[in-house]
Amino acid sequence: MKVLVACEFSGVVREAFRRRGHDAWSCDLLPAADGSPFHFEGDVLNLLSRSYIAAGNKPAWDLMIAHPPCTYLTRSGWHWVNKPDSETHPLKGEPRKRAAREAAEFFRQLLAVPIERIAIENPRPIRHVDLPPAQQAIQPWEFGHGETKTTLLWLKNLPPLMATILDSKREGRIWKEPPSPDRWKKRSITYQGIADAMAEQWGSVLS
Repeated sequence: MKVLVACEFSGVVREAFRRRGHDAWSCDLLPAADGSPFHFEGDVLNLLSRSYIAAGNKPAWDLMIAHPPCTYLTRSGWHWVNKPDSETHPLKGEPRKRAAREAAEFFRQLLAVPIERIAIENPRPIRHVDLPPAQQAIQPWEFGHGETKTTLLWLKNLPPLMATILDSKREGRIWKEPPSPDRWKKRSITYQGIADAMAEQWGSVLS
């Protein structure tokens, strides 16, 4: 199965699929953190457009899993919008709202690409951007990681992920991490257990 993992620089999901024999590639504005040759560095929408044309105006991918940036979409960061003295976020007030609208439009564009099976992952979004309802909510502790981090899945022609290893721990470690230049990178990396479940369960859809 030909799989595109959009907005992923870590390669965690890409490699979970490749280990199971799928032709999986990642794409991100950043280079591949693992140095993999199976990575496109650049705008994923441009890649999708080029792939579609190259395939004779047909979908070039069997499955796309996307992790669009959530900085301006998630509820956890929205309280900064009207704090003009905030130094945590460079965009404040109306500029930040505009950034949220642009992020939501990018999300919708990914959801609308002509690929038969799509999964988009993001935290709970703010109501302000009016995204369509998600089909599933998952937690890391359902896949072998003893942490809490509600993640929503928007699914197109894919079954909900089934829990694999229930961990008794319930720790909110991610949001407790102290500020650092690479904090957002750490927060954006997919848990290995979730990546493995995606590859195992969704990878078998067309196998």
